[in-house]
Amino acid sequence: MIDQQIAAMLRQTMPDAEVRVYDMTGTMDHLEVFVRSKAFAGVAPLDRHRMVEKALAPARADGRIHALQIRTETPEDATPHG
Repeated sequence: MIDQQIAAMLRQTMPDAEVRVYDMTGTMDHLEVFVRSKAFAGVAPLDRHRMVEKALAPARADGRIHALQIRTETPEDATPHG
């Protein structure tokens, strides 16, 4: 259920986001989140993470997320080159 909530929160600001959520400890509050979105194009890695953190701020504030590891990429980053 938390993975669907996280995906919905991220898609509010990044409607095209492909989201994968991994439970790192079995407690569903220490998570790794992978987000692929066009919204990250031309955005520095730290700012990408800030975008994700901002979208997930309500879940951080109410304790649904205790620890968060973030991985981001654009659709172009995922395309093999050459």
